[in-house]
Amino acid sequence: MNHDFLLKIELRSHPRLLCVLRGAMEPLVNELGFSEEECRSIVRSIDEAVSNIMRHSYCGRLDRPIEVSCRSLRRRSSGKGGQGVEFLLFDHGPAVDPTKLPGRPLNELKRGGLGLHLIRGGMDRVEYKRTANMNRLRLIKYARSSKQRPNP
Repeated sequence: MNHDFLLKIELRSHPRLLCVLRGAMEPLVNELGFSEEECRSIVRSIDEAVSNIMRHSYCGRLDRPIEVSCRSLRRRSSGKGGQGVEFLLFDHGPAVDPTKLPGRPLNELKRGGLGLHLIRGGMDRVEYKRTANMNRLRLIKYARSSKQRPNP
């Protein structure tokens, strides 16, 4: 498979649309050959990242655009060519300073603040970049196991 996008979704920043996004992502990453555990982790990371855009970048506004795109990758560094997936999330909120996004300590018992831990724990690479007037979040995950695919 080449590096063309497999899926692009533009949605508004309304929390009710998160279930639509999850519903599109789960079968896609499953089809790419990720294990059930990896699929859950990837979908949870995407869901949390988009939720954070809605909550923090757009301050709860329900009408702001969010773009999510996905493409398959091949691992190059190890030479083994493992299957991977790259997600790019774009929003038009204020610039994000990644150094000010540590997430709260895991031993603190309070509501919220675990999303960044979920995103970082569920992905192999997490990169923030500001381009023109947009924030770009790049998330990459490589398959840990090789799931057997049914023969067509």
